[in-house]
Amino acid sequence: MSSSATAGKGAEFRRWDTTTGAWVVIAEIRTIGGPNMSRATIDVTSLDSTDGYLEFLGSFRDGGSVDLAMLFLRDEYEVMKDDFEDDTLQNYEIVLPDLETTSLEFTGLVTELGLAIPHDDVISSDTSIKISGPVTLNSGSGPSPA
Repeated sequence: MSSSATAGKGAEFRRWDTTTGAWVVIAEIRTIGGPNMSRATIDVTSLDSTDGYLEFLGSFRDGGSVDLAMLFLRDEYEVMKDDFEDDTLQNYEIVLPDLETTSLEFTGLVTELGLAIPHDDVISSDTSIKISGPVTLNSGSGPSPA
């Protein structure tokens, strides 16, 4: 029995570089968590609601966040630090190594930039990016940001 599951090896996290007009890979990422999208609801349950269940309407969607566990490389850290210091939304993209080369594009702000310096392991940097607006699902990396 064959599986259509895809291993994460080969996935890339990219940032749009407005200077070069191209996606630039952020190197040495160990794991990518997210985007973790969610949707708010509005409780519209009333005393005459039937079946004894709460009733809801859909409300605003939240693109969530993306968490990156990265090995420390000064250049990559500096890019993320510059994004942390900047109030301007940046364009990011996750490219999956599946047959469709699925990509998820979004704009966001770096909200956390950590640094861990253990005595018996490599230096790492955990980064969180808060998504602003929708996440665009594509087949293949886009030629320009969504």
